[in-house]
Amino acid sequence: MESPYDVLGLDEDADERAIVDAYRRRVKEVHPDQGGSVEAFQEVKTAYERIQNGWEPGEPVPDPTPEPEPPEPAGPTVEYLNYEVIEDHGWSIDDEDLFEKADRLALSRADYGEFELDADGNGSLLEAAEERGYAWPFACRGGACTNCAVAVVEGEMPSPKSHILPSDLLDRGIRLSCLTAPTTDVKIVYNVKHMPEVSDLLLPASRFEQASTD
Repeated sequence: MESPYDVLGLDEDADERAIVDAYRRRVKEVHPDQGGSVEAFQEVKTAYERIQNGWEPGEPVPDPTPEPEPPEPAGPTVEYLNYEVIEDHGWSIDDEDLFEKADRLALSRADYGEFELDADGNGSLLEAAEERGYAWPFACRGGACTNCAVAVVEGEMPSPKSHILPSDLLDRGIRLSCLTAPTTDVKIVYNVKHMPEVSDLLLPASRFEQASTD
């Protein structure tokens, strides 16, 4: 089985800066939205965590576990629902009982569930989701597209000044998960890039590499 350094494409004497840079590069390379897979995404995340937790060259590499250990409850709770579930069942994102209906279904962890944010409030919702093993959509990571957009159904998630969202989408609770994070417990619908009014502002896959280097 590959060592964590092999998974990240690193020499075993790599310093902290090189490890972080390699992790960020590999996460983008294996992300399902960029042609990778959830399994490869999780393998990269696990390798990075093992190095950060003090794995030493020569130590045995444990078999991967199917699910990462959940973080200790600390910050606001994010209850999430995949927009594709809403489409599949003919629901509306404005349904008042949207999450109650989802809770009655046997949905996968990728489509419905919840997780806790860190108490320090640093980072974005997208980063928090990725740290917990979720492969949510993204492209530019800089507020220039709606690939990472979410809809805030309940709770508070501020929007920074520099972004592409028009006022009508902000009024509907649309936020960019790459730029900000909830400040309260929230219910959010992710993957809303499929909504017609949101899809007009998507960044095509062919432009991803250019946007990521700007």
